[in-house]
Amino acid sequence: MDPHGVSMTTPRRGIAQTRQGVRPHARPLDPYALYELCVTEPERVVRFIEAVHGGDPRVLREDFSGTGALARAWAASSASRSAIAVDSDGAPLARLQGAPRVRCIRARAEACRRKADAVAATNFPLGYFHDRAALVRYLRGVRASLSPGGVFVADMYGGADAFTPMMLKRTRRGPGGERVEYTWEQREADALTGLVLDTLSFRVWPARRAAGARPTSPRVREFPDAFIYRWRLWSIPELRDAVRDAGFTTFDVYDELADAMDADGRVYVSPVSEGELDRNWVVYVVAR
Repeated sequence: MDPHGVSMTTPRRGIAQTRQGVRPHARPLDPYALYELCVTEPERVVRFIEAVHGGDPRVLREDFSGTGALARAWAASSASRSAIAVDSDGAPLARLQGAPRVRCIRARAEACRRKADAVAATNFPLGYFHDRAALVRYLRGVRASLSPGGVFVADMYGGADAFTPMMLKRTRRGPGGERVEYTWEQREADALTGLVLDTLSFRVWPARRAAGARPTSPRVREFPDAFIYRWRLWSIPELRDAVRDAGFTTFDVYDELADAMDADGRVYVSPVSEGELDRNWVVYVVAR
């Protein structure tokens, strides 16, 4: 199983924070910037939300937003669009300072009632709700916040190996040519409770020196356990039932962010049918 992203939370104590008011990739590669580089695809998610909404959504609310990568990408996709970034942690929200047409709200997502055409909770934050009653309360609040015709978009992972301890390593190239290795580790998993302990760590090697430059010893920067998550893994049937109890009328599951794209960049998607999911899966769910 290869979860392609995780939910933003505060880095562990001792990791230095960086300057505010600059786009993350314009800063030194700290944990927040590394998170965005390695595990977010906001532009693709923007196109997916456009496709599943099917109309002309203007306002997006990103719950559990962290640094608000999706909120920034949404607002940047059109001058007629705006976004609301909601997170209980002020540190990542501070990085949104100066982002055009993005409003930051420091609050628990389940307490926010700001209206929107689409509400997104991506990178697995539904796992923060460890009991069904809390999950349903959050979903009811989302439904009450949506404009007519609005959609709720979230993602989740699971499958045959969902409760197996594992470690996955991937590499990315940083904006300055750095080599970045990130490690996703599922350190603990209990199928009886549905609870897992997941961590995300980074190592950063400097960019290769230019031809003729004086050789230097490469300095590897390490960020062990930069992000730690204690999640409840909900199954698709459990989430479907919770969504229905919250008052939504439809629930669809997508295993791709895009099935096809036309010459104008419009994305076309279709939900999966029974029996089509892989042994291990990451999916987007859409409630209307």
